[in-house]
Amino acid sequence: MIIRILAAGFALCFTPLATPQPLAAAPAVDVAPGMPPVLEPGNLYSGARAGSLSAAVAGALPRVYVPNLRSNDVYVIDPSTRKVVERFKVGTNPQHIVPSWDLQTLWVTNNAEGRTDGSLTPIDPKTAKPGKPIKVDDPYNMYFTPDGREAIVVAEAHERLDFRDPHSMALNSSLKVAGCKGINHADFSIDGRYAIFTCEFSGALAKIDMVQRRVIGLLKLSKGGMPQDIRVTPDGQRFLVADMMADGTFIVDGAGFKEVGFIATGIGTHGLYPSRDGTHLYVANRGSNRIHGKRHGPGSVSVIDFSTLKVVQTWPIPGGGSPDMGNVSADGRQLWLSGRYDDVVYVFDTDSGAVSQVAVGMEPHGLTVWPQPGRYSLGHTGNMR
Repeated sequence: MIIRILAAGFALCFTPLATPQPLAAAPAVDVAPGMPPVLEPGNLYSGARAGSLSAAVAGALPRVYVPNLRSNDVYVIDPSTRKVVERFKVGTNPQHIVPSWDLQTLWVTNNAEGRTDGSLTPIDPKTAKPGKPIKVDDPYNMYFTPDGREAIVVAEAHERLDFRDPHSMALNSSLKVAGCKGINHADFSIDGRYAIFTCEFSGALAKIDMVQRRVIGLLKLSKGGMPQDIRVTPDGQRFLVADMMADGTFIVDGAGFKEVGFIATGIGTHGLYPSRDGTHLYVANRGSNRIHGKRHGPGSVSVIDFSTLKVVQTWPIPGGGSPDMGNVSADGRQLWLSGRYDDVVYVFDTDSGAVSQVAVGMEPHGLTVWPQPGRYSLGHTGNMR
């Protein structure tokens, strides 16, 4: 009996190991009709990696475009010299510089807050010169449908989304989003079938079916906050929502549309920008819970690791500041952010967190860096995919 057991054990030791099988690739994403395919299901930002410039941006001047809310102008910065090389007047209250879906135009959203003369000013990125403005009602922000067929003008004061021709800006249809006061920023699901918009003045989120064009849910956030920017995680599972009053980002399950966590970052959490490799999220903390804050506040940038959803670095601004909106350079080495209350632009080194400043106009807001990598833009200051 003993001999049999030993023999069996001996045979077991020399049984050839099974050939390792490769891990199954993540299944392809079933995207909304007309939307470009998702290149990597595990990283929806893979098309916007450093160096992945589309042929559509060939000839675009390397520039940073800064809309100044109170001086009603745009400053143009050469990022290589950090000098303002151009400035021009636009409409009233320019809020954001929005790259078009086809990457051919940069749109200045002049919402003329409290007035009726809102407009969109086109900029040719090959010349950095503005074109003739188009009259548009209350364009606080602007996005594009994932198929690129329509622009989505966010009419903040009216709790409304206006679907327009992406070139002429002629109105096609409107969607009232009742209960979403201060409808503001948005991001899209990995398959493009729904979007989540923030409702700044009702402390809530609105989920929009992008195929049927209907509101499918409202979610009230805890802590009675003031949600601002929103970004989806690279795997498409979660949405991170910057909240100016809660001083951090809420974690929301996109499919289930429910709040599942919170990440404390800094005072006046406002803007969210993914790194070019899709591993981290840069969080701009404006340094104040007020819409109109003071100069030289305790502003900072927090860096969240997308894999753990934890803050791994915090970059203060020596002497104080108010980092707000912006984006990452094409090579991923710089984070450009407007200094909302300090009339400057901040340039953060994404390796060290060191920061420098460029003086601009009065109350800079949603600046964009151009060109940026990516196949197409979903709007805002460059939500590239």
